[in-house]
Amino acid sequence: MPMSNQDPDWSSENRIWNRSAETLPREEIAALQLERLRAMVERVAQVPFYRDQFKHAEIGPQSIRSLADLRRLPFTTKDDLRRHQPLGFLAVPRKELARIHGSSGTTGVPTFVAYTAQDLRTWSELCARFLVAGGLRPAHTAQVAFGYGLFTGGFGLHYGIERVGAAVIPAAAGNTRRQIDIMRELTPEVLICTPSYALTIADSARELGMDPATLPMRYGHFGGEPWTEDMRREIEDQLGLQAFNNYGLSEVFGPGVAGECPLHDGMHIQEDHFIVECLDPETLEPVAEGEPGELVITNLTREATPLIRYRTRDIARLYREPCACGRTTMRMSRVTGRTDDMLIIRGVNVFPSQIEEALLRVEGTTPHYLIEVDRPGTLDEVHVKVEMRPEIFSDRMDRMQGLCEHISREIQTVAGIRAHVDLVEPRSIERFVGKARRVLDKRRLND
Repeated sequence: MPMSNQDPDWSSENRIWNRSAETLPREEIAALQLERLRAMVERVAQVPFYRDQFKHAEIGPQSIRSLADLRRLPFTTKDDLRRHQPLGFLAVPRKELARIHGSSGTTGVPTFVAYTAQDLRTWSELCARFLVAGGLRPAHTAQVAFGYGLFTGGFGLHYGIERVGAAVIPAAAGNTRRQIDIMRELTPEVLICTPSYALTIADSARELGMDPATLPMRYGHFGGEPWTEDMRREIEDQLGLQAFNNYGLSEVFGPGVAGECPLHDGMHIQEDHFIVECLDPETLEPVAEGEPGELVITNLTREATPLIRYRTRDIARLYREPCACGRTTMRMSRVTGRTDDMLIIRGVNVFPSQIEEALLRVEGTTPHYLIEVDRPGTLDEVHVKVEMRPEIFSDRMDRMQGLCEHISREIQTVAGIRAHVDLVEPRSIERFVGKARRVLDKRRLND
């Protein structure tokens, strides 16, 4: 199968970059995955971690007779990566490496991942697919407001844009006023950043006396953190663009695992390069199609640091029914949370994204909030600080109290918990140029 498309379907409303890969019949996808899985198991058998795991389980490449045999292979976890730092999962000689990146370290010690020159070509191809699906064309200019450095987001998107043939403005993260100046001066059609930073850009534009919808971008590609459909509508309304979701994580490549087509009906998984399972995080058994579970990803083509059955901790749903866009690949829902950022409040499982969904149901709120959890006695208490829009924020106690009660009811409806709501002034909650931090857990749960 070719790694790139020499004749992209620019004229189609479906916006398909690599038609031979993205519209492959399901039986051919399965055959290709099985062929590549067998080859991958043979290659990773030289990695000490997998060699030991395979020996213990008495399995090897000869054990893979069908895709169902994937379940005989061991899981890989973030802790496994940490125990074999810095590059204990290398499957190629170090002299063949072209790049080393690292995870953000949001949930602990960052881990390092490596790329060969072929890995970088594959990565740019994967990003090109979802960028084209989301409107990018060779004549466009894209402003990348992700961090550059060890974080995979900035570089992955950068090279995907160049693969398409478009121009890149590597603005990097931060210095929001300068970002806006660049937009006004260079008029990019595409914005790339985290969804929370897109709203920060909109806030800053208003502070400068501008309507953010007058900024030139027509398309936005947002990832790096969970976000809701309500937040998508907020971004589109404020910035006047079409917002597209994409998914990836540094451990298995970076951005490019999946991305949305123009129908916004789930993110298409690049199944010629990944096998994605959706498992119950407790039993590790497959969940029914369309039910939420933890995504577990196996690399099929990565050379430098391929992973088998990597437990992402991300919670999402998988769908196999055909998409009207013409792509045949399986789709995933947006990530609704992580098993390691899930809060257990008085026995109820709560994800920050549920709080966000509840907030955005109430007119006048913004997606800027902070969840504080404490246990002053024997029971958990939840306080949610919520920023209000300037035109809504008031010194009238009765009006503010009514809003607090409304928000609290919505949180109980969506998340199933009672929360104390504190309304705070606009721009009073800290902004982040990377992944937003939404939770402050003050409980001493290990005491």
